[in-house]
Amino acid sequence: MATSIQQNIHTFLDDIRRIIDAARTNAVRSVEFCRVQMYWQMGQRILEEEQQGKDRADYGSYLIKNLAKQLQPEYGSGFSVRQLERCRQFYRLYPIASALRSQLNWTQYKMLITISDPNKREYYELETVNNCWTSREMERQINSQLYERMLLSNDKEAVLAVARKERIPQSPLEIIKDPMYLEFLGLERKPAYYEKDLESAIITHLQHFLLELGQGFTFVARQKRILLEDDEFFADLVFYNRLLRCFVVVELKTGKLTHQDLGQLQMYVNYYDRMEKLPEENSTIGILLCTSKNDTAVRMALPKDNKTILASEYQLYLPTQAQLIDEVKSVWKMINKPSNSTEEEKEEKA
Repeated sequence: MATSIQQNIHTFLDDIRRIIDAARTNAVRSVEFCRVQMYWQMGQRILEEEQQGKDRADYGSYLIKNLAKQLQPEYGSGFSVRQLERCRQFYRLYPIASALRSQLNWTQYKMLITISDPNKREYYELETVNNCWTSREMERQINSQLYERMLLSNDKEAVLAVARKERIPQSPLEIIKDPMYLEFLGLERKPAYYEKDLESAIITHLQHFLLELGQGFTFVARQKRILLEDDEFFADLVFYNRLLRCFVVVELKTGKLTHQDLGQLQMYVNYYDRMEKLPEENSTIGILLCTSKNDTAVRMALPKDNKTILASEYQLYLPTQAQLIDEVKSVWKMINKPSNSTEEEKEEKA
C-alpha cells in the first residue's frame, strides 16, 4: 500500500515537472519569436523610410547610423549599426511575414541572412526545422559544408526536394555524406588511433554522430556478434534508417581502405540481408568509414551495379577557412561543368 502511494506521488510530481518545463520552453519560444518579429518589423520600417530618400545614394547609410545613435543609449547595444543593417537585410530576404518560421530564433536567422545563395539558404532553413537543430548545430552544419557535401552525390533539385519533404530519399547517397566530419569526438591530434578508441568516442557522442550520418538513423548495436559455424565476427556499429527502411552496418578503419575491408563489410551486409532483414524491408547498406580511399580501387572491388556498399572518408577536424574556400570552388566547378567538353576546355587542354 505504501509503495503504491509513493508511486502515485512520483507520478504526480513528474506530471507537474512536465507542465512547468513545457511552459518554460513555450515561454522562451514565444519571446524568441517576438524578438524575430520585432527585428522584421524594424527592417520593414527602415527600408520604407530609406526608399523615400532613394534619390540620395547615401541616405540609407545616414539613416541607419543616425537611428543607432538615437536607439543605443535608450535600448542598449542590441540596436547597433550592424544590427540595424541586419534588420534591413532580414526584411529584404523575408518580405512576407508569413514566411517567418516560429521554430527559428534570431541567432539562426542571422546565420541564414549571411548566405547569398537562395537555394543554400532555403536548404539550411528547412533542415534546421526538420531536424530541430539548435543554433550551435546549425552553425556546425554550415561550417562543415553540409549542403556542398550533399551536392557531391546528388543534384540540387533532389537535395531540396528531400528538405522540402516533397520526396522520400530513395538511395543511400541522398543521405550519407562523403566526407564526414567527426570533430565533435574531441580526439587529440595524434599520428594514429586505435579503432576501439574511435568507436568508443563515437558511442560517447552518439547523438552528434547520428546528426552527421544524416536523416532517419537510429542506433541498434555496437560490436554486433555474428556467429558463422564456429567462427565469430563482430560488426563495429549497426543502425537502422527508417526513411530507407533498412539496416545500416558501419565499419571503422583508422587507415587507408583495402579490398579486404570491403570484403569483410560485404559479408556483414549479406548476413543482415539473409538473417535479420524482414521481407518488406530494403537491402542492408554497408558504410566503411576510413581516413583515405582509392575511388578507382573501390569501384573495381565492388560489382558494377553496387548500391549497398559505400566507402566514406572521415576527418577528425573541421576544415580551415582556406580549405573551405578551395572545397566550395571545386564543388561548384563540378556542379556547373557541362556534360560535354566545350571548345574552351579543349583549348585549355591543348
